[in-house]
Amino acid sequence: MKTATIPSIRVEPSFRQQAEDVLQGDETLSAFVETAMAQAIERRSLQKAFIARGLTSLAESERTGSFHAADDVHKEAAARIAARRKGKE
Repeated sequence: MKTATIPSIRVEPSFRQQAEDVLQGDETLSAFVETAMAQAIERRSLQKAFIARGLTSLAESERTGSFHAADDVHKEAAARIAARRKGKE
C-alpha cells in the first residue's frame, strides 16, 4: 500500500523548538508527530467508545427505569478496591 502525507502545519518557531527539545535520541520531528497523532487517535477512539457505552447505558436506564446514584456506585467501587488491596497484603 502506498503511503500518504499529513498536511503540513505552520507553527511559531518557539513551538517547533519546544518540540525539537523533547526529541529522544535519534528521533525525528516527523516520527514525534506521527507518534503524537497515533496516541491522539487512540485516545479519541477510546473516548468515542466510552461515550457510546454511556449513551447506551443511559438509554437502557431510561427504558427500564432502573438508575443508580453516583454516590452508591462510588462507594461500591471504593469497597471493591479496598478489598482487593487488603487481599494483596
